[in-house]
Amino acid sequence: MKVGLHISNFTWDGGAAELRFRLTDIALRAEQAGVDRISVMDHVWQIAPNGPPELAMLEAYTALGWLAAKTERVKLLTMVTAVVYREPGLLAKALTTLDVLSGGRAILGIGAAWNEDESRGLGLFFPPLAERFERLEEAILICKQMWSDDEGPFDGKHYHLARTLNSPQVLSRPRPPILIGGSGEKKTLRLVARYADSCNIFAVDAKEAARKLDVLRQHCANEGRDYNEIEKTAQTRFDLGENGENVQRTIEGLHEVAESGFTVAHGSLIGVSKARQFDFFAERVIPALEKF
Repeated sequence: MKVGLHISNFTWDGGAAELRFRLTDIALRAEQAGVDRISVMDHVWQIAPNGPPELAMLEAYTALGWLAAKTERVKLLTMVTAVVYREPGLLAKALTTLDVLSGGRAILGIGAAWNEDESRGLGLFFPPLAERFERLEEAILICKQMWSDDEGPFDGKHYHLARTLNSPQVLSRPRPPILIGGSGEKKTLRLVARYADSCNIFAVDAKEAARKLDVLRQHCANEGRDYNEIEKTAQTRFDLGENGENVQRTIEGLHEVAESGFTVAHGSLIGVSKARQFDFFAERVIPALEKF
């Protein structure tokens, strides 16, 4: 089982002046420990349960650019991009830039968006849910077109691009992987079956997460898609306890998730900026999960 680290809280000792150093240290330790990928949230305010909106939050693609410069191996992504926060052509360009400057390590994590409060707060576009899903599908198609040899126009219901030129092109072949976040059974998992290379399903309840995979399997059958082509990512939280008392329980829970068919455990490490917590993660959790 691969391990991903989701960095979702930037309220650390030292405040903003020390943040870049602590973020670099966390990323380097994660890479050294064998983490397969690192993600950040695409939010502009902090979200529950991490804390109130006033806590520190970095803009996602600027942060990923910093991490690209500081690391050499880990894959980099948002978990996940709110589709309506950026025009799809610009999003494809941002992912291309990340992919080129990271040496081909970018993943597009994308979803339909949900945080209306931060959107209204900063004046970001936030249409009704049905429209957000329509825009999600079109944005994925635009990104795929921009990462191909086709630089012709795109004329959708919501987006109209006169020329999908993208230079330089991505280094990832055939293109950066696409991960669709969320576990909605009627729309999200159908879009995963139709377009995605990876899903992202919350795995707090292993049995419920396994049921979601059954739903995805049926969507794949309906779409004529090979279910086994899709990487199954379990979104979780690594709450290891102040003295590591939850380590074994965490490992056992994720073993159950792996038995259900998930191949990536991706989550926030509670206390990620504390050396002792990271030691528990690096020395006990990652080696155990790699055996699944």
